[in-house]
Amino acid sequence: MTLRQFAGLGALLSLVMPGLAMAEEAAPVLNSGDTAWMLTATALVLFMTIPGLALFYGGMVRSKNILSVMMQCFAITGLISVLWVIYGYSMAFDTTGMEQGVVNLNSFVGGFSKAFLAGVTPASLTSPTALFPEAVFITFQMTFAIITPALIVGAFAERMKFSAMLIFMGVWFTLVYAPIAHMVWAGNGGLMWDWGVLDFAGGTVVHINAGVAGLVACLVLGKRKGFPTTPMAPHNLGYTLMGAAMLWIGWFGFNAGSAAAANGTAGMAMLVTQIATAAAALGWMFAEWLTHGKPSALGIASGVVAGLVAITPAAGTVGPMGALVIGLVAGVICYFCATSLKRKLGYDDSLDAFGVHGIGGIVGAILTGVFAAPALGGFGTVTDIGAQVWIQAKGVGFTVIYTAIVTFVILKVLDLVMGLRVNEEEESVGLDLAQHNERGYNL
Repeated sequence: MTLRQFAGLGALLSLVMPGLAMAEEAAPVLNSGDTAWMLTATALVLFMTIPGLALFYGGMVRSKNILSVMMQCFAITGLISVLWVIYGYSMAFDTTGMEQGVVNLNSFVGGFSKAFLAGVTPASLTSPTALFPEAVFITFQMTFAIITPALIVGAFAERMKFSAMLIFMGVWFTLVYAPIAHMVWAGNGGLMWDWGVLDFAGGTVVHINAGVAGLVACLVLGKRKGFPTTPMAPHNLGYTLMGAAMLWIGWFGFNAGSAAAANGTAGMAMLVTQIATAAAALGWMFAEWLTHGKPSALGIASGVVAGLVAITPAAGTVGPMGALVIGLVAGVICYFCATSLKRKLGYDDSLDAFGVHGIGGIVGAILTGVFAAPALGGFGTVTDIGAQVWIQAKGVGFTVIYTAIVTFVILKVLDLVMGLRVNEEEESVGLDLAQHNERGYNL
């Protein structure tokens, strides 16, 4: 090759190579490990609702209402899946118009650029640096949107009309869940994101949100006929224990999946989830044992869920010993709130949606601000524990107030328009027959 030919080849390469480099940067390679883990985590979170929550709640109601509770869980799964695709994903995660430090409408809710999943293809990513498909992220977040309203069912079980329940859940998802998810998780420019609220997997978005909505719902609907004088014991605690076990297993997808990668954060999230759940189960069990003389199966199942709830906001930032404390505290506090406090105040939170999810979520959110600090074994960036606890409390307070007010308004309007509650005869017969013309058991 002559010197002139060599120089010409060099000039050609100098023109081609930058283009090749740019093409390489513009087409990131998906990580098959991350993608596989997120596919698995998504299936685990859906498993939490159907069949996990359906069995957990189904076993706790009376036998004449088991199908109604399970039916509500399945119907919510279908309804929210469709609404998520039409506009929910866009409202929660559309970042158009968001700017860090600037409070505007897009600080509270996303727009509609992703409505009907516009632009989503097999090759699309949630961001240029994402290592798994946007379709997987959409489905993963859909499962969170599904389980949140399903949790509310536990507060008004055995007395709400199925038609009213469907409309309430659709409106509540639109006006409460999607905005809260956007404010906490959408990124820079989201109201609570900019505040610095730590919520790794849904302490505010899922559990405080659902728990407070459940409390409002049970107060608006009123007590079940005969409550609290008529015995209303769970009809099949075997179902409840199986459901709790499914929730425990599925929660690894919930928490470890929120790392959005198969990495060290996911591994630690899995470990602290196990530790906190075990500690809460024992905390509830021993608290009940000391106060009532015997530990119960329902108690340990409830303690399991309390621990899972409490560690959810903290799973990505706390260490093992922090998780141990969070779980133990949540188990004991939720036990007293779900038993003594409920009896003292007289509200009929049928299956302790508020006592476990609302209270457990608040405990976990506040303690996240403490144990995320590296000084206490955490892996967050918290250097001033007092300041972070205040930020966490501010996030909790905003969520409680917003959710309570909007939920109350939705329920009151629906009650005026169509009525929320079945009549006394239907409640006595049971919702399985009255609302679905079926029986859970034909013996």
